[in-house]
Amino acid sequence: MIVVTGGAGFIGSNIVKGLNDAGEEDIIVVDNLSNAEKHLNLNSLSIADYIDKDVFLENLSNFQNLSVIFHQGACSSTTEQDGKYMMSNNYEYSKTLLNHSLENKIDFLYASSASVYGSGKVGFYEKREAEYPLNVYGFSKFAFDNYVRRLIPQAKSQVLGLRYFNVYGPQENHKGRMASVAFHLYHQLQDTGKMKLFEGSGSFRRDFIHVDDTVKINLHFF
Repeated sequence: MIVVTGGAGFIGSNIVKGLNDAGEEDIIVVDNLSNAEKHLNLNSLSIADYIDKDVFLENLSNFQNLSVIFHQGACSSTTEQDGKYMMSNNYEYSKTLLNHSLENKIDFLYASSASVYGSGKVGFYEKREAEYPLNVYGFSKFAFDNYVRRLIPQAKSQVLGLRYFNVYGPQENHKGRMASVAFHLYHQLQDTGKMKLFEGSGSFRRDFIHVDDTVKINLHFF
């Protein structure tokens, strides 16, 4: 049995699709459908079950024969100011899943974020001096990465964190203003034939990755 948290979201639903394409259908999608539009991402997918994220956590010990958890669920809003909510949702929830995975030798592949590097002035490499998140979202990911580092030496199963940069591609419509720059520019072109640029934006640099490539990386370690 495979679990994909955030499985109705942008990257999570694409991972489920990638698993389906590989012949896997024994999949539990864990998510929160308070944003009902996300259900559209599941319509064409084959899964064994859908479970609310809080119900899943409350009954975690009851799920037997789990082989891997693709942990993609999180509050991904970089403008969220409720630090208590962010740490509960992104940090504490992730810790519980990780500890359960380690105790039961379940592979654990999770989404970190390039936001842990902050402005990137020091560089983008996995060294403490390069990690300086600028918002509480980035801090929640940074804190969990550090928690993982402390536990990895004792791990008897695979633990892998991927620091996603700017992911774009299909099934991000529900994200609204938090959708990728590529998504917004595409729709501006479709609607008006023009893109909104900003003074000095010619010098901006960002690393973009298509969601299909993100899925391939995850499934490579599956």
